[in-house]
Amino acid sequence: MKAMILAAGKGTRVRPITFTIPKPLIPILQKPVMEFLLELLRKHGFDQIMVNVSHLAKEIEDYFRDGQRFGVEIGYSFEGYVQDGELIGKALGSAGGLRRIQDFHPFFDETFVVLCGDALIDLDLTAALEFHRQRGAIATIVMKSVPREEVSSYGVVVTDEDGRIRAFQEKPSVEEALSTDINTGIYIFEPEIFDYIPAGCEYDIGGDLFPKLVEMNAPFYGVSMDFQWVDIGKVPDYWRAIRSVLAGEVKNVEIPGRQVRPGIHTGLNVSVNWDRVDVRGPVYIGSMTRIEDGATIIGPTAIGQNCHICSGATVENSVIFEYSRLGPGVRLVDKLVFGRYCVDKTGATIDVQAAALDWLITDTRQVLRPDETEEGRAIAELLLQAD
Repeated sequence: MKAMILAAGKGTRVRPITFTIPKPLIPILQKPVMEFLLELLRKHGFDQIMVNVSHLAKEIEDYFRDGQRFGVEIGYSFEGYVQDGELIGKALGSAGGLRRIQDFHPFFDETFVVLCGDALIDLDLTAALEFHRQRGAIATIVMKSVPREEVSSYGVVVTDEDGRIRAFQEKPSVEEALSTDINTGIYIFEPEIFDYIPAGCEYDIGGDLFPKLVEMNAPFYGVSMDFQWVDIGKVPDYWRAIRSVLAGEVKNVEIPGRQVRPGIHTGLNVSVNWDRVDVRGPVYIGSMTRIEDGATIIGPTAIGQNCHICSGATVENSVIFEYSRLGPGVRLVDKLVFGRYCVDKTGATIDVQAAALDWLITDTRQVLRPDETEEGRAIAELLLQAD
């Protein structure tokens, strides 16, 4: 069976991570989020998968290649062009990306599924397909019910008693919401859907195609299902995803490495004296990471590989990406560290280099100045005392 993963977006709301990592490759404890989607699709019999790419396309293609090592076949549709030797991404919109593939050659010749490449899901796709076929639908949205107080964060779907979609509400207020069923970005289509998508222009599934289907009274349905859905649309969403995985709340995601103490997992060759640090789970520490004596790590916290947490540093409820060095006495609470950036839970970002704070957070591969080493600091303190 055939499927499509939407992976062409720039991921502007997940910056600074997406400056260098495309959204489908954002790691969930060392494993890209799109890899989990491939596993789900393969489990339900989808083994021919098209992926539209644009922003940082090469990184996605180099990682997944033809899909063979994931047990599927993968093809790529690049959206953009080359100008002056530079690859310029220009996404066509989610529906426009589908139409481009179909116009190249009619690939979607049977019922197919479309997934956004930036969500962790544990969905019974087979059951969703059965609903779609029973209704004789041309399009079906997989919905999820959320608490009423949360509806203003999502696109709300309004259906009748048979599941036929009658209207949409984009992030309505709690008082105005006509439903608590939201659009999860998981769709099932028939090939006839291309009769409703114009060629050669930017066109969006949610903003353009779906209102058109409602207006034309097409056989368009929504099915509300109970499943885990962790959307990584914004930095706070990514934060919640890591917390959920560490807490064991996401069924299809296991914490990697080995459990060395209750709630504490590590990769290979972590350098730490457990009797001289304060580590309280749930915590994941990546391979070749050094935790100095006197450091404190309080979960839920994930620390990537090849990191260095210096003596006296505290890391609490935080996500630290690979190759990060936290200096002595640094206290990070509710923070995400990615390269030269430090981000809080709301998504507010500090460029530690621009703020002249790179003595607190550095790259472990960077050669330290003499005053940044333990020996150098000791000498500096002696010189200050002498003065």
